[in-house]
Amino acid sequence: MRAVGIILAGGNSRKMRELTSKRAAAAMPIAGSYRAIDFTLSNMTNSHIQKVAVLTQYNARSLNEHLSSSKWWDFGRKQGGLYLFTPTVTAENSDWYRGTADAMYQNIDFLKNRHEPYVIISSGDCVYKMDYNDLLEFHIAKKADLSLIHI
Repeated sequence: MRAVGIILAGGNSRKMRELTSKRAAAAMPIAGSYRAIDFTLSNMTNSHIQKVAVLTQYNARSLNEHLSSSKWWDFGRKQGGLYLFTPTVTAENSDWYRGTADAMYQNIDFLKNRHEPYVIISSGDCVYKMDYNDLLEFHIAKKADLSLIHI
């Protein structure tokens, strides 16, 4: 696929209350050894997206450990890579990501250094199955600047 993937995996969930008080919603266990983010990662790899960046933030240790210990998605550096990004905290900027736009802004260099013409941005805390190739084909056919699917 001619796209790079971005997975937003930073936040907790008010709807999940205590379940996400100590971990990001994307790190929530599902059916044993799987995490919520595994569904999005599977969608990416099954759509032949070879470069994926995961933007973490809230209590990301559990999520980072899960992602670094798993070889299920075949995002090896030779094929592209799985990248983990946390908020950039400096003397001038002590804020966490202040939303999706800020998370993208803080990591814009990652996108500038890619050669893929398209970007698929997805949430890491949704459980669904989707072929992103279908989405990209629809986007190209409509000559859209932006395509949004609400799940």
